[in-house]
Amino acid sequence: MSDRNTNDDRTQPVEYWEAEVLEPINYEGDENAVRVSDEVVAAAEAERAAGDTEPEPDMPGLPPVESEVNAIPAQTAELGDLLLRADLTIAVAESLTGGELAAELVRVPGISAVFQGATVAYQFAAKRELLGVEQSLLGAVGAVHPEVAQQMAAGVRRQFSFKHEREVDIGISTTGVAGPEPSDGSAPGRVFIGIDSIFGDRVVELDFGNLVRADDPIGSRHRIRIATVEAAIFNLLEHLAEFAGA
Repeated sequence: MSDRNTNDDRTQPVEYWEAEVLEPINYEGDENAVRVSDEVVAAAEAERAAGDTEPEPDMPGLPPVESEVNAIPAQTAELGDLLLRADLTIAVAESLTGGELAAELVRVPGISAVFQGATVAYQFAAKRELLGVEQSLLGAVGAVHPEVAQQMAAGVRRQFSFKHEREVDIGISTTGVAGPEPSDGSAPGRVFIGIDSIFGDRVVELDFGNLVRADDPIGSRHRIRIATVEAAIFNLLEHLAEFAGA
């Protein structure tokens, strides 16, 4: 039986089509070619040189999008405006917030005039080597402690006060437990915010334990970090209002 009569499609013969090879057209040498007048050629070249003779009409503008996705929180905008108006420079040291406080500050347009930089110091060694937190303190009480927060704030202020440059006016820090497990003897949600400035010092203890849910460890960490950022901005505004008469 031939392959053509079998029921197995895999044995069907394959047909190959051969492309016809065309000789290149030579208008100049082909006496049978259609001649294009000089006027048509000139018109085509003029059109090509001038570009499109009929430009496409302008597209209508898009309507404004009513959205608050990119809106800066009122307290963030207030702090940014205060720092800029008073020409107060600031540096940030972060542990549990992992850079989110710095990211919130730089949402403010023009903040580069006063924002000096930030350090995320998660491990003990980073807190010690980058921010100057005492090893004996870390060994005795861990990272979640008011004195650690204070030393972090003072350390980041020193860190970004470069030689031959203006001294940084404000250092602010965050340290605490985002969870889901306790750390250094502290339950998830325990947070300290440290402030070291030309106006004075401050450490604030916060308890965000009510944001912890055993069935949502990732969401709990996120809620605690965001609440810490908001609290840091609020307490810095309070600090400046008290010491600077803002």
